[in-house]
Amino acid sequence: MTASRRALEARGAPRFRPSHPSAHANFPSPSPDERSNCRKPGIGLAHIRRTRPTQRPGAAGRDQEKKQMQLGIVGLGRMGGNIARRLAKAGHTCVVWDRNESAVRELAGEGNTGAADLAGVVKALDAPRAVWVMLPAGGPTEATVAELGTLLSPGDIIIDGGNSFYKDDIRRAAGLKEKGISYVDVGTSGGVWGLERGYCMMIGGDKAAVDHIDPILAALAPGLGDIPRTPGRDGRDPRVEQGYMHCGPAGSGHFVKMVHNGIEYGLMQAYAEGFDILKHKDSTELPENERYTLDMADIAEVWRRGSVVSSWLLDLSAIALAENDELSNFSGEVADSGEGRWTVMAAVEEAVPAEVLSAALYNRFRSRQEHTFGEKLLSAMRFQFGGHVEKKSGS
Repeated sequence: MTASRRALEARGAPRFRPSHPSAHANFPSPSPDERSNCRKPGIGLAHIRRTRPTQRPGAAGRDQEKKQMQLGIVGLGRMGGNIARRLAKAGHTCVVWDRNESAVRELAGEGNTGAADLAGVVKALDAPRAVWVMLPAGGPTEATVAELGTLLSPGDIIIDGGNSFYKDDIRRAAGLKEKGISYVDVGTSGGVWGLERGYCMMIGGDKAAVDHIDPILAALAPGLGDIPRTPGRDGRDPRVEQGYMHCGPAGSGHFVKMVHNGIEYGLMQAYAEGFDILKHKDSTELPENERYTLDMADIAEVWRRGSVVSSWLLDLSAIALAENDELSNFSGEVADSGEGRWTVMAAVEEAVPAEVLSAALYNRFRSRQEHTFGEKLLSAMRFQFGGHVEKKSGS
């Protein structure tokens, strides 16, 4: 057991087991870090444990353990701050900046180096520099990448770890290449659980740049953990089993993450509709002898244990329903953050039918007009995995 592992367990850090029929989690109390990751501490978190799975030993992993790196991190929100914390645990040095000065002070107080602005981040890093941008897609990321392009030097690397549109990545990479600066897009999945559970990463960009930051990626990835190996994978890239993949050239990482999020929309919608049907089995529209009053929390719990629909999203649904089986703390208004729309647009461009993903997106549009129990469950799942808080009706 490593010193960092002993320190984590000494303060009550949890153990994570992925949800599948052969390996289900027990959910005692979370660590203090986990509680700090959600906007509303106490909702659901008392039921779940998550931790960093062990890295699978291998030549690549052993090499990366020996190489410590510097990384600039711009954007210290729900994920950016925890990325810095996870890297620090692995021995990497982070220079952090955010417009929110209190976020910078908090991370600096934990041993990271705080900067006053983007120029300060660049100045504090040794060449060749690498700067990870973790900001909302669109204007904030666009402006930050553009400014970094004027501050960095040939041989440096900009990493966009947010959810940018993949066509923006292609354009940015081409412009930065003219300056000798590499651009790497990283689709990052893991949400507020990533600090202990690790982040699944889908990566696009030049191979040399991706290889250069591999120690960073290896430290952030979840590792093989206790997920069974897939038969027939001998001879394939071992990094994929660790939870990160170089998908291809610029934009490919965010494209794969975009479709990942589109699939997420569909999965969540399927659960929401199923539970809505269960919830309304006591409808007065039915003959009295066909009405059932079903326990939503118990159904979610029993499905977690060995059923073919068990999943992490179902785990999160079970947490929310155990806390409040009417989900009265959720309005049912469900936001969409962009990736679902982009996935449907890609399907149209490729002439690929995507009926489920399209319907899931359209249902989110409809949820802003009227709210069902199923839509409240969608809101509950989004809060559990990402700390997303929906706007109240009329606000």
